[in-house]
Amino acid sequence: MNATLTLSEEDLYNKRNRIRIAVSLFFFCQGIAFASWASRIPVIKERLHLSEGQLGTILLMLPVGQLVTMALSGKLVTKYGSAKVLRIVPIAYALVLCSIAFAQNAWQLGAILFLFGVTGNMCNISVNTQGVATEQIYKKSIMTSFHGAWSIAGFTGALVGLLTMNLGLDTLSHFLIILAFVTGNTLINQRYLVPGKSPQKEKRSFFSKPEGSLLQLGIIGFFSMATEGAMFDWSGVYFKEIVHAPEKFVVVGYASFMIMMAIGRFVGDAVIRKLGRKRTLQYSGILMFIGMMASVVFPQFIVCTLAFMLVGIGVACNVPSIYSIAGQNKNVPSGVALAMVSSISYLGFLMGPPLIGYIAEAFSLRYSYGVFACFGLLMFCMVGRLSLFKEPQSNS
Repeated sequence: MNATLTLSEEDLYNKRNRIRIAVSLFFFCQGIAFASWASRIPVIKERLHLSEGQLGTILLMLPVGQLVTMALSGKLVTKYGSAKVLRIVPIAYALVLCSIAFAQNAWQLGAILFLFGVTGNMCNISVNTQGVATEQIYKKSIMTSFHGAWSIAGFTGALVGLLTMNLGLDTLSHFLIILAFVTGNTLINQRYLVPGKSPQKEKRSFFSKPEGSLLQLGIIGFFSMATEGAMFDWSGVYFKEIVHAPEKFVVVGYASFMIMMAIGRFVGDAVIRKLGRKRTLQYSGILMFIGMMASVVFPQFIVCTLAFMLVGIGVACNVPSIYSIAGQNKNVPSGVALAMVSSISYLGFLMGPPLIGYIAEAFSLRYSYGVFACFGLLMFCMVGRLSLFKEPQSNS
């Protein structure tokens, strides 16, 4: 297994439950940090007097920060091990989150979001590498439950954002609470991470042409994560400006999406075992399309809340399945394989929100959501033509 580590397989197996809890909490911390930023986007947009086009441009700094460090993240995880990386980067991620509150204009916010993308990418690669290693200890599919912890964090972050806004706490106070939580978790749970480094395989440049299977996984991830990005960064704005929800309820769309994505991920392993990865991903694409289009055609509060729930279910199992397959690639180290797939997938996740802003500026926010709904259909068609998915084991 990729966890050819300082501890024996028997030691790792005996500690597997505590390891799983620790990895889940690191997923949770990354999720709540990102969700805290997302929950404050409408407030920050209004405070800095940003138009939709300006916000879209500023959000572009996140993918720039993400992409310029893809190769570095994969190499760091491969060289030093994901456990060592995770002792540092979650706290750095939360510190950058806090600095967002100090932005006084558009360019300052853009610069900080660039650093947010850098630290977020390092968290993403290292924590998913930990997820792959833990999954191999269990010898069954558990990756969706890790991403379920991330989704629960997203829902929790939305609730914390709603609570802090209703209590009158400013953005900095909100983010400092998150920093304290992330720091505490890192200090307590770092000792329970899977230790060691990925075994060294053939040396190759990160920028060499990726294997066909990794390229295909990345494109599927692109479609799914573009939809996620639209929901994360624009759902609050959509509910405020299109649905015309009351100020205190603009976060409902984001929260409804996140809670259904979390539920979908906690039951996702059972669904995959029953239907297989291929059919699960195809059905997911259809749900993404129906949910996004329903919110466009019927922009009412209740309908959009239910529609965003469908989108949440639709995206639930996609990324965990893609990362699980990529991390078990026999020709590329886990950290590098995940970085390769992420470099393609996150073009959707992080380039999607700025694209939403540009389309909304030229036409309308409803029109942009309609365009993104087509990604679900594209994903359905592409998955149907692929044969790289192995059916999961039947044991639970």
